[in-house]
Amino acid sequence: MLELAYILEKVRAYHPNADLDLIRKAYVCSAQYHAGQIRKSGEPYLSHPLEVAKILAEMHLDEASICTGLLHDTVEDTSATIEEIEGVFGKDIAHLVDGVTKLSQISFHSNEEKQAENFRKMLVAMSRDIRVLLVKLADRLHNMRTLQYMPQEKQDRIATETMEIYAPLANRLGIGWLKAELEDLSFKYIRPWDYRNLREKIGKSKNERNRFIDEVSSEIFKSLKDAGMENFVVEGRPKHLWSIFRKMSDKSLLFEEIQDLIAFRVLVETLGQCYEALGYIHAKWRPIPGRFKDYIAMPKPNAYRSLHTTLVGPKGERIEIQIRTKEMHEVAESGIAAHWKYKGPLHVDNAWQHGFLWLRQLLNWQKDLVDPNEFLESVKVDLFSEEVYVFTPRGDVIELPRGATPVDFAFAVHSDIGMQCIGAKVNNRIVPLRYELENGDSCEIITQKNQRPKKDWLEFVKTSRARNKIRAIMRQLERDKSKEIGRELLDKEFRRFGSTLIREIKNSTLDKVLADKKFSNLDDALAQVGYGKLDPKILVDLCLPEGEKKTPIPEPANRITQLFDKFARRGGSGLRIEGIDDVLVYYARCCSPVKGDPIIGFVTRGRGVTIHRRDCQKIMGLDSERRINATWVSDIQIQRPVTLTAITDDREGMLTELSSTFARMNINISEAKCRGLGDGQAINTFRCNVLDVEQLKQLIRKLSSIKGVHRVERTPGND
Repeated sequence: MLELAYILEKVRAYHPNADLDLIRKAYVCSAQYHAGQIRKSGEPYLSHPLEVAKILAEMHLDEASICTGLLHDTVEDTSATIEEIEGVFGKDIAHLVDGVTKLSQISFHSNEEKQAENFRKMLVAMSRDIRVLLVKLADRLHNMRTLQYMPQEKQDRIATETMEIYAPLANRLGIGWLKAELEDLSFKYIRPWDYRNLREKIGKSKNERNRFIDEVSSEIFKSLKDAGMENFVVEGRPKHLWSIFRKMSDKSLLFEEIQDLIAFRVLVETLGQCYEALGYIHAKWRPIPGRFKDYIAMPKPNAYRSLHTTLVGPKGERIEIQIRTKEMHEVAESGIAAHWKYKGPLHVDNAWQHGFLWLRQLLNWQKDLVDPNEFLESVKVDLFSEEVYVFTPRGDVIELPRGATPVDFAFAVHSDIGMQCIGAKVNNRIVPLRYELENGDSCEIITQKNQRPKKDWLEFVKTSRARNKIRAIMRQLERDKSKEIGRELLDKEFRRFGSTLIREIKNSTLDKVLADKKFSNLDDALAQVGYGKLDPKILVDLCLPEGEKKTPIPEPANRITQLFDKFARRGGSGLRIEGIDDVLVYYARCCSPVKGDPIIGFVTRGRGVTIHRRDCQKIMGLDSERRINATWVSDIQIQRPVTLTAITDDREGMLTELSSTFARMNINISEAKCRGLGDGQAINTFRCNVLDVEQLKQLIRKLSSIKGVHRVERTPGND
């Protein structure tokens, strides 16, 4: 087990005046509370908070953070209370422990909506004190390091949420080493075959790679020394596994085709020496056009600053060199944690001063966005994206995610410009609004009054701001249209009984009916009628007492009223829509839900309800007010089509073994396609029908267990 003395020595090295007695007290308290508890690995539970405190010490955090690391599980997993922690350690540490405790209660294995709401809570905790998130990241890192002791289902879930949420957050906080380790650990469990294969290939070339690092580092050092530079360091390091795998996947490259597996670093004393070293290196070796990036002049959102250049190196291979000062390097490695050393504690309120404006943006989004699914989608897009820097006509720099378009640029400059956008010029040339902006582009937006965003813009915009503003306008237009339809339907229904909606119904009566149905006002009720969610007959029955009703006049059914008739039909769908069994439903082909998948319905005028999986990307772009809850009826069996893709060895007999697995499970294959990929591998695509998610998981497990099968995945959108 890690000794407390190591942590104390680590803290003393970077913070000589730290209150080490406070850390010792936290250790004793944690040991007492966790006495007798054992982790899945068989180690005493105390080993976990000790490791978390060690990680925080390696991040050079203050003693309050170290104490929080030692105490972070006491309130959740022992009899300790926040009041007891405050009585012994004070308000600051109690506040941090309380924040981390609330974060620990967040679970991402539930449905998409709950996941989004939980992430909101995490942002609120971050907003109060960023150290809460740093402790949580350290906690997650140690849990990932010991994930092998957990059941496979938990391994998959925890690794996925780490890759989707925690690694991007570490990146946004600028903690490079933490982001890289979280990604590699997640990679190990998410794609185990690819991880083992890549690690094996890199291991075989380890000695050769080390020789290459030594030789190139020596040549760079000699060149700069001969040029008269002093007090600099040259080092080389292999890139981490996930970054190599992503490059291979994104560019469809084999491992042997990846040339820049190693990044070299030059650390200098001053800002001026960064550009001086760059000049000497470019004079020595030929730079690759378009591969130079100046993150000193335009820092990344996580405050990362460095010069990046790619060259044709001494052996004719491409090499990547990063040049920065030693202070920039510490910020690049420690990120937000380095601010405690250079600029003092960082809080969200002054985050913009330190280059962490994205923190404030995240918090603003969580206030503005009502739909939690849209919020989570927005967060993931903005956490993951790489950046491009685009100039306004006045020379201001706008930072956008890679792949952003002039529409994204327009909304980034100002919402009104985005709303009135009708065209764009990039570098004084008219371009389509779908044009993907590149680093250094100068963009000018052409506007026109009374112009409104187009729905098809949602197909190509990249930024959350643009997407959310467009969706808001689309929802408003859709709501206005539905109110008109609803008023017409309700008026017709009232006229059938010799009355009119507004003129003859007393306001007090109508207000009471709306309140009883939990509608805030008449417009809200009209919109629900127009959406097809509320039968106008219900309102008429409630508003008109029996004695006042005249004989109804029969009226032929129209397109909208037919929708309600269809809703009343029994269709044996095996679904329950908002508590109503067996409405007329259609299954979305874009995601092809299977019984057991979390699902959601979308009201389609004249057609009933279309059922999507909750994680379906298409439904994210549809009007949220027309989404309705849907669940599977447990006692009904229904076969649904799915498409599976299997990456396998390209060998004789493989297709027979795969097909036999389907046959043994009594699952019929309706379509099969197989083709070689080269490099001894093949891709096999099967279309089949399954009863539910459990049968699908069992099928995937059995296919994956066949020798020579590397990966089996459910393919969305092809069923």
